Amino acid sequence: MFIDSHVHLEMREFNRDRSQVIARAKEAGIELMVTVGTTLADCRKAVSIAQQHETVYAAVGIHPHEVRNIDTSTYDEIRKLAGHGKVVAYGEIGLDFFRNLSPRDVQINRFSEQLELALEMDLPVIIHDREAHREIWDALKNWPGKQGGIIHCFSGDYELAVKCIDKGFYISIPGTITFRKSEQLAEVVRKIPLQHLLVETDAPYLAPHPHRGKRNEPAFVVLTAGKIAEIKNVAIEEVGRITSLNARKIFGKQIPD
Repeated sequence: MFIDSHVHLEMREFNRDRSQVIARAKEAGIELMVTVGTTLADCRKAVSIAQQHETVYAAVGIHPHEVRNIDTSTYDEIRKLAGHGKVVAYGEIGLDFFRNLSPRDVQINRFSEQLELALEMDLPVIIHDREAHREIWDALKNWPGKQGGIIHCFSGDYELAVKCIDKGFYISIPGTITFRKSEQLAEVVRKIPLQHLLVETDAPYLAPHPHRGKRNEPAFVVLTAGKIAEIKNVAIEEVGRITSLNARKIFGKQIPD
């Protein structure tokens, strides 16, 4: 059994067949999945989907692309949503200096604010880091959150992975590990013990080989786990067992055994 630690079931790409996607995931051995909000509207939808489906949990937060739209009421509503019993994390938050859809200074300020809000609510954080490794680490290294969190779709090197793990973060591996030109990520997977790894799809994005370029979905997390098993020379069942245990640890008691 597997846990998809990061999916976006609330996005419009799943409006046509969301229930079937969730059913296919269960058939593929995905016991649980966490759907992760990126805008306030999508956070509301993520919580609603989690309410409707036993195997779905939710995370709420404002993505760095969207932080330019935060106003005085945004955080009040996030607090309310975060109080729902199936909300297990604060995210996806962080920095994206690749697309820069929000100004960099705004991203940095809002990231700091959201880290503080996660601390207030005692939730683990789900971190988006794209071409902002140094700034992400600068923000996290002194963050006092006891719950730690997840570096989602990890794109750094082994040295950054070790620093994040020492700070109490898990390294989440997406379908890009199945791509031919994924040497740096493969090195991270090879060197980091399974006890510090998670698996995710980030669906509808980043579909693994052989589905690359198509819509991703939670059932495909098995392909990511299979590649990790190949790299580490262990059984795929072991990858599923340990990464699921890790997900339960980071997401806490809200997710049943």
